Amino acid sequence: MRIFLAGHKGLVGSAILRKLAKKNYNNVITVDRKKLDLLDQKKVFEFIKNKKPDLVIIAAAKVGGIYHNSKHSADFIYENLQIQNNLIHGSFKNKVKRLIFLGSSCIYPKFSKQPIKEEYLLTGKLEETNSPYATAKIAGVKMCEAYNKQYKTNYICLMPTNTYGPNDNYHSLNSHFFPALIKKAHECKIRNKKILNVWGSGKPLRELIFVDDIAEACLFFMKKKTKNVVINIGTGKEKSIKEYADFIVKKLNLNVKIKFDRSKPDGVPRKVLDISLAKKYGWKPKVSLDDGFDITYKDYLKYNN
Repeated sequence: MRIFLAGHKGLVGSAILRKLAKKNYNNVITVDRKKLDLLDQKKVFEFIKNKKPDLVIIAAAKVGGIYHNSKHSADFIYENLQIQNNLIHGSFKNKVKRLIFLGSSCIYPKFSKQPIKEEYLLTGKLEETNSPYATAKIAGVKMCEAYNKQYKTNYICLMPTNTYGPNDNYHSLNSHFFPALIKKAHECKIRNKKILNVWGSGKPLRELIFVDDIAEACLFFMKKKTKNVVINIGTGKEKSIKEYADFIVKKLNLNVKIKFDRSKPDGVPRKVLDISLAKKYGWKPKVSLDDGFDITYKDYLKYNN
C-alpha cells in the first residue's frame, strides 16, 4: 500500500510515521513544506498525480491554543480549509479511494451533551475562541461525507480529543493546555519557583489521549470498511485543569502553590468524547496518563534542557 502522509512533522503526523515504520510499511510518501506548499492547489494535485498513493492521511493542519486561535482566526480558517480542500479533492481527482481526515473534538458544540457522541455535531453553537478552526474542520467532515455519498469513495474522519506526546508544541502562547502546564511546571522545577500560574479557573474538564494511541487508531481504521464517516478517538476519561496541574506537580515532585488566572478564558466547560463507536469497531486506547506523561516529559527534556 502506497500511503501519502501529509503533515508528517507535526505531533500526530510524526507519531503516525513512527507507527507505520514500526509495522513495516515501507511505501510511505512524505514531503517537506519547502518542497510542497499544501496551500497551492495546482502543486498538490500534481504531487498526488505523480505519487499515485492508495491512501492519503491528512494530519496536516494549522493548530494552536486558545490565544493563538483568537489572535489569528482568519489564518486558521483559511489555511485549514485550503489544505484539506486541496488534499481531499486532489485525492478524488486522482482516483484515491481511501482517505483518513484527522479532525478535532472542538468541532462539537460548546455546551454539547456529555459524553459527546458523533451525532451531536452541528446541534449547537461552537466555542467562540476556536470557532474558525472548528468551522474549517467541520467543512472537512462534510466534504468527506459528500464525496462518499456522490462518488462512493471511502473517506473517514477520525476526531481525536486533546492530544499530547513527543514532538508537542510548547510555545508559551501557541500551545494547548497540557504542554503549557508541562513547560510551566518544568520552569518551576529548574528555577525553584514557588508559584505555578495556570490560565482560567482550573474548573473546565478535559480528556487527554496519548498521541501513539491516535497513530494506532489510524492504522486500525485504514484497514477497516466502516459505515460511519465520523469516529471519535479518545479515552472516555476526564479530569479538571486543576487535577491535571496537581498531577504534574506530583509527578515532578514540586513544592509550589497553583495560582489560577481568572482573567484568562476557560474555553469549553466540559469536553469528553463518547468512544463507544470506535470500541464497537474493535479499537480502544492503550496508554495510561501516567505512562504517557513519562514518555512525553522525557522527550521534552531532550529538547528543552
